[in-house]
Parts: sequence; structure tokens; C-alpha cells
Amino acid sequence: MITSIVLIKTSVDRVPEVAERIASLDGVSEVYSVTGPHDLIAMVRVRSHEELAEVIPGRISKVPGVVATETHIAFRTYSQHDLEAAFAIGLDA
Repeated sequence: MITSIVLIKTSVDRVPEVAERIASLDGVSEVYSVTGPHDLIAMVRVRSHEELAEVIPGRISKVPGVVATETHIAFRTYSQHDLEAAFAIGLDA
């Protein structure tokens, strides 16, 4: 699974509508409305790099109100949930 973090700038008056539309796209797992230089952050999870091209420039960038995107591909994923599961292996409840 390839995880990509997409930073999105939108038209100021369309943030909620753009966020909802992006969240409904296949391959997008979450969309966050954030402060700072970007308006939204979308988490994209797909099986191949080719699918990234379908989801990000092919779908996200074409949503009306999206002004610009910046994509970061994750090398590894670390989460509290994963760490707790790893430490729990072999422990008796």
C-alpha cells in the first residue's frame, strides 16, 4: 500500500465543499481542514504508483475549487496503534 499526503490549496469560499468532494473520491481515506499555507490535507492510499496519477492529478486536481496541490509520498508509516500491537505480541492477557 502506498500512502501519500496531499497538501491542497482551495478557493477560500469553497473549502467545505471541496473537502467533501475530495473525501468522496476513491483512493482518498481522509481529508483534514487545516491552518497554515494550505487549506486541506488529503490522505491517499493506493496499491500502485500508477494509481497515484489517477487519484491526484486525475481526480483531486480536477475538483472545482482546487487551486494547487503538493504531494508527499510516505516511505514508512508509524502509528501508536502499530507500536502497541507490536509490543503486545507474546504477552498473555
